[in-house]
Amino acid sequence: MGELKALHPDDARQLGLGKVSERTLRRWAAAWAEHGIMGLADGRLTPVLRGHRKITAQITEAIHAVHAECLHRSRVGMKTKERMIHQFVREKFGTQAEKEIPHYTTLLKVWKEWFGPEGARQRYLRSSAAVETGGSTVTITRPGQVVVLDTTPFPVKLRDDVFGEPITVDLTLALDAFTHSLVAFRLTPGSDASIEVAMLLRDVMLPLPMRPGWTPDMEWHYPGVPAALVAEFAGHPVAGRPFFAPETVTSDHGSVYKNHHLVQVARTLGTVVLPARAMRPQDKAACERTFSGIQSLLLELLLGYRGIDVADRGIDPEGDAVWTVDEAEHLLAEWIVRIWQNRRLDQYAPAWDPGGRHSPNTLFAMAAARDGIALQIPDPTLYHHLLPAHFVKLHGRRGVKIGGLWYGGDHPVLGELGSLPSPRSGRHRGKWVVHGACGKPCRKVQDADPRQGHKPAGQWWCHGVCVAAWADSMAYRLLAKDRVADVGGRGWRGSGLIGPVTALDAPDLLVP
Repeated sequence: MGELKALHPDDARQLGLGKVSERTLRRWAAAWAEHGIMGLADGRLTPVLRGHRKITAQITEAIHAVHAECLHRSRVGMKTKERMIHQFVREKFGTQAEKEIPHYTTLLKVWKEWFGPEGARQRYLRSSAAVETGGSTVTITRPGQVVVLDTTPFPVKLRDDVFGEPITVDLTLALDAFTHSLVAFRLTPGSDASIEVAMLLRDVMLPLPMRPGWTPDMEWHYPGVPAALVAEFAGHPVAGRPFFAPETVTSDHGSVYKNHHLVQVARTLGTVVLPARAMRPQDKAACERTFSGIQSLLLELLLGYRGIDVADRGIDPEGDAVWTVDEAEHLLAEWIVRIWQNRRLDQYAPAWDPGGRHSPNTLFAMAAARDGIALQIPDPTLYHHLLPAHFVKLHGRRGVKIGGLWYGGDHPVLGELGSLPSPRSGRHRGKWVVHGACGKPCRKVQDADPRQGHKPAGQWWCHGVCVAAWADSMAYRLLAKDRVADVGGRGWRGSGLIGPVTALDAPDLLVP
């Protein structure tokens, strides 16, 4: 109070402190502790909307009745809705009440305030109006509190890494809702699956390694934790991209986000899955806008760009495609670290400083300086825990059967467990849980041994033969030889790799 009394009255009046007492200062201090800077706002200067003086209860009833009728009918214009409002009031309340209906411009303004612009198609407006909207809101105050996931077709034709054919891939993004940082992404050939979403959430928790050709200005540079310390924890130099354990994950109602596997993954990570409201795209508006930003800033400049629809497509985008999946992934990762994380946020500036110059990196740095950074790097075995779980019975000689294929027939771990009864009860009584992404021709499986925890049950198994994983660099070199020698043709995805590998004489990869 002494400092306020020392101010000149005119200066105190310009600062809004001309009539501030000790009681007001105490009230501001309490509001600051509870609501932050918004607690200092004067509620008298921002009153709640009191409605329109000319909109009486009778006109309100007419507007809601016409709105319900217009949802049932085909799409009509606002002039027709105005005539219907006049007709409703005249038939129900008389001609005297009709004279109190305000002008068309007032009705149009009220209609947009109550029901929105209604720019969508009529069928979608009906579906949206039929869904109840939640009344609660989420205030995002820190990184990792809400991570938004979404998938869209990648608008650039890419070439397969092995055979060089043009293919279509899906782009899955993980966007931090507080800082608008792109904390993870995945390029999936064909359609995405729940295991891709699981590995995307794992990427959110892992630091991004520095790649060959990246400059020193792309390294970790956030305050509070030196880059050398982060590199020591991670085991490699870390790029300037935030990583954290997500608290809440928001997604749409796609099949890859609503299945038992993702529920298992969320339980393993300790994450809450909060689906967006049906027919409410504004719940993921930031992620949708990010897709548009990536397209306009980067993807439209690449050869093989397909346009937003068939009408805007070029003559031959497949022939123009020159980027492979690995090259596109490397380009997108470098663009995110170098450009996106340092790009100024205009319309997404924070509420506490709407006129300031902020980027995803500066917002994360501000949060790091305020709350600190939790260096929680998950254990490498988390990869196995996030694989889909299969409840199967063990066969003494043939191993386990998953997806119509037998795996690990002669593995000692499965052979030892096959003679023991399973301790599991309930729905999967007498069965063992096996984690693995199983499919043709071979996938990796891992058995959950209750005596030793999660213990690997072997390598990649296919008909009793251990081969290299599809993601292994040696496997890609073998497939490249397959393409050159024309062994196995282009049906390698379903025919299996055992025959081509044997014909190419690779004894170092085949273990009897």
